[in-house]
Amino acid sequence: MSPGRSAAHRRTGERRPAEAARAVTARPGHESAVPVLEIGGSHVTAALVEQPSGRVCGGVRREPLAGDAAAEEILATLIRSANGLGVADDRPWAVALPGPFDYDAGVALFDGVGKFDALRGVDVGRALRDGIAARPSRIRFLNDAHAFALGEWAAGSAAGHDRVVALTLGTGVGSAFLDAGTPVTSGPRVPPDGHAYRLTVSGRPLEDTVSRRAILRRYAEVAGEARAAGLDVADIAARARAHDPVARAVLDAVFTALGRAVGPWVKRFAATVVTVGGSMAQSWDLIGPPLRVGVTASVPDGAPEAIVRPARHLHDAALIGAARYVAVCDPRLPGGNEHPPGESGR
Repeated sequence: MSPGRSAAHRRTGERRPAEAARAVTARPGHESAVPVLEIGGSHVTAALVEQPSGRVCGGVRREPLAGDAAAEEILATLIRSANGLGVADDRPWAVALPGPFDYDAGVALFDGVGKFDALRGVDVGRALRDGIAARPSRIRFLNDAHAFALGEWAAGSAAGHDRVVALTLGTGVGSAFLDAGTPVTSGPRVPPDGHAYRLTVSGRPLEDTVSRRAILRRYAEVAGEARAAGLDVADIAARARAHDPVARAVLDAVFTALGRAVGPWVKRFAATVVTVGGSMAQSWDLIGPPLRVGVTASVPDGAPEAIVRPARHLHDAALIGAARYVAVCDPRLPGGNEHPPGESGR
């Protein structure tokens, strides 16, 4: 906009386009709710999460997100989803998303990971602050697996446990190690950076055995390309339930291998619960038993004393955890204080 046009807006009191976009009507109620964006490889979810109850309220907006799109298109989708919440100004926001990402600076570091590569070097925090109609007082970013773990620790299947291992099983393997609600990302008791995907199976990266692509490849190798054509993991799970011996054997082998890989770290971390989420956890009847077998068999001198169970909030845990992460940093919100949770090397 030209300087003259800008001055005319100031003289007449007419809103400039960006200011007009901010003139949204906030929804009544939900004064103690935290607005959250959860960004996945194929979708973005926007929701309000009440504090301190962790109740997801006010409607959940979920829309497709093309991870291979241009940066402008990705950011426009995020901003559109955020603006659909219709919250008031001066709220702290939470954004949960996968790495690599500089969570403190709000800058994307994606490069060659098959999603969001166009965002590399982009200040996502600034883009959201400029685009969200209700001006955020602050935007805090955190890893999506950490958000999931915090949600289950605060209000789910890991509630009441101090030391928690969380796994998210989708296109790959996400993980978090929590000590009293604080993510542990360094030290001898966790894998490098707290990432289970950096473990190995038979000398190869874990995700060569446990991931969407690995399961599809293994099923095709055993069942044949013709029988595997067009299938996804959910289809293989359905075949396993229908007594397809190949499908069942593939899933048993994959998740026993996962249990054997993470089991020693579960014991080393002295976790008392392993909570499992992600899209594959919806097939817990198939993946739970071999995962437990693998964890139990992983340590010859005594199995980890940990319960292995599915997430209680498969779809909402990351929203709940991200909101809690923000709420404890904001003394204006119920349960908030001025000492944010950090990351620990304990």
